[in-house]
Amino acid sequence: MMSLQLPPEALQVIREHAASAYPDECCGALIGASGSHGTTRVVEAFPLPNATDEGARRRFLVRPSDYRAAETQARNTGAELVGFYHSHPDHPARPSEYDLAHAWPNLSYVIVAVAEGQSADVRSWRLRDDRSSFLEESLRT
Repeated sequence: MMSLQLPPEALQVIREHAASAYPDECCGALIGASGSHGTTRVVEAFPLPNATDEGARRRFLVRPSDYRAAETQARNTGAELVGFYHSHPDHPARPSEYDLAHAWPNLSYVIVAVAEGQSADVRSWRLRDDRSSFLEESLRT
């Protein structure tokens, strides 16, 4: 089973970003390193602007320039881009069909549920190799 190590500091950044963006979705990058035995270690949660014009209440979009900024931040810290996070306002921390349609392989996707402005359940997912669905990965803090 794949696992994601998310340090308390990074988890706090994600939770605060999600709560402050409510009732809209937030998004950000996960910077870290892929380790042995299927474990990815996050060293930083890097908030990004939600650039969607489809309605930020139910969608998020990372602009190419923001993606490049996240890659630059990772390179500057000797790390790599290992995934993304986003929030689901008043919905479970499970990937939607939209998330499935826009996901890339080999990355972790952390989703935080936000209930009435308070961050709640946090889960991590990986896209299956055949892109048919997500597999939940173990989240260790």
